[in-house]
Amino acid sequence: MNAMNIVTIGRGQIGGGLARLWRAAGHDVVELGREGGDASAADVVLVAVPGAKISEALDRVTGLAGKTAIDATNILPTRHGDFPSYADEVKSITGGPVAKSFNMNFSALFGQVREQRVRPSNWYVADEEAREVTERLIRDAGYDPVRVGDLSRARDFENAVWLLMGIQPVGGVFYRFARPGEL
Repeated sequence: MNAMNIVTIGRGQIGGGLARLWRAAGHDVVELGREGGDASAADVVLVAVPGAKISEALDRVTGLAGKTAIDATNILPTRHGDFPSYADEVKSITGGPVAKSFNMNFSALFGQVREQRVRPSNWYVADEEAREVTERLIRDAGYDPVRVGDLSRARDFENAVWLLMGIQPVGGVFYRFARPGEL
């Protein structure tokens, strides 16, 4: 498969960690920080900023119109704004198809994902037009995609992070959903 042009908006643990994994998989990745930048050459953008900073961060990036976006933001410590979900906020700015993914994975474990006996799962929700690219990038990061629903489920998905946080030991956990016989 051809390399994708990916722009990560956020260079922290999630944005920077996924950028490393995707580069190792052969993709061209540009990481944008607080200063913003241009995403016009991107095939897909990853939004990996604190949830309360989505609009502020995306306002500093040009070339987002119509882009496929993967929203990796979380509601921690609390939800803000009037949008039904953070994914809806991203969609209101980009106007393109959106997926919600990587917000249920522990960035501290990105460096160990490819060492696991079986691939960990990565839950996601997405507009139909964002499914293919999202599933590819999930696999290229070392996870198996598990679709939880379409983007109308994004708020439920965002709220589910509290369940995962409740069971996680220090440093995080991998999780795996599989059909019988696949483990």
